[in-house]
Amino acid sequence: MRILITNDDGINAPGLKTLEAIAAEVAGPHGEVWVVAPAFEQSGVAHKISYTHPMMIAKMGERRYAAEGSPADCVLAGLHDVMEGNPPDLVLSGVNRGNNSGENALYSGTLGGAMEAALQGLPAIALSQYLGPENIMLDDYFEAAAVHGADVVRALLEAGFEDRSHHYRLFYNVNFPPCGAEAVKGRRITPQGFRPDTRFSVEPHMAPSGRRFLWIKGGNQHRASAPGTDVHANLEGYISITPMRADLTAHDMLAPLKGHLE
Repeated sequence: MRILITNDDGINAPGLKTLEAIAAEVAGPHGEVWVVAPAFEQSGVAHKISYTHPMMIAKMGERRYAAEGSPADCVLAGLHDVMEGNPPDLVLSGVNRGNNSGENALYSGTLGGAMEAALQGLPAIALSQYLGPENIMLDDYFEAAAVHGADVVRALLEAGFEDRSHHYRLFYNVNFPPCGAEAVKGRRITPQGFRPDTRFSVEPHMAPSGRRFLWIKGGNQHRASAPGTDVHANLEGYISITPMRADLTAHDMLAPLKGHLE
């Protein structure tokens, strides 16, 4: 199996090393793992592509490249330049430092990479490691992802990605709970949740030069979403697996709006 991996934390991020190990285990001794990752951190860029300017790409080693772009850019670079003519069997994005459950999924560059792969017609999985007081002080806070990641990927490959009823290809959002590997209780198939009253905001700061700057500030990541959703499952110690598509249509509103507006 040939696997392309990317992330949004950058080519030197520890989570990428975790994903490389997961990918190598899944690919097997005769497989190949290719890395095309951002040269610098790209957290929060979602599905951004560098449409209006070129990006530099550099070979860092055998099957290892850094691109000055977003995770979606890196997937495009991997498919149409680095691996052109011999595409991968699977694209993995992550392992993100921090969760991409709930509303975080909408901002996530990690998911942006997986989404682009799905739009390109390839099986894709985004993987993220929730952080909290039970794992942040571990020697390796990616431990849950490192121990359970390969099994989850293999299980999703067995479940499959084919969905002929929809034009937008399925991809998966996987979040590992904020605990050590031994404390993981299992897996849950979940919808995307929503943390009430957890929103991004800004925090102003004055630079020594007297100029005013704004830092983007996140909300409380340990406020649970509704039971049965991804955030709730993660905070209960479960790996959440959320099937996703790039279709943003509110299908439940089509019929009601037709009755009012057509």
